[in-house]
Amino acid sequence: MSFQRDRASRTRPWLCLLFVPLLALLMGARTVPLVDPAAILVPAGSAIKNVERSIKAALVGRQWVVGVDEPGHIVAQLNLRTHMAKIDVAYDTSAITMKYLDSSDLLYEDTKAGRVIHRNYQNWIQNLVTDISKNLQLSAP
Repeated sequence: MSFQRDRASRTRPWLCLLFVPLLALLMGARTVPLVDPAAILVPAGSAIKNVERSIKAALVGRQWVVGVDEPGHIVAQLNLRTHMAKIDVAYDTSAITMKYLDSSDLLYEDTKAGRVIHRNYQNWIQNLVTDISKNLQLSAP
């Protein structure tokens, strides 16, 4: 019986060391590569006002706040709990592009392997792309 107790007390520290890399992997699973989405193509014949309206409707519908609002350019910010994300949206009558600008509490890092961010950010951006695309189709001439 004492042999088993001695053996268990000697292996316990080693087991803890094995769990450290596992925990590091699990924490890293919350981040993904930060990739700006591909340009959203605007249907031919769409008026610039319809493009602008489609973007703003998608942003507001997903609780993004429009900050800078200039012709062909919008800067929007999302504030959820302690998280903040800021994007730049450029548009004309042929395409819409979205680019990451800034964030807080989203695990953003610019590493040697590339930029990474919390996986929720990519979901939020994909939701915007989907909503903007739907809005453009609904407002197409």
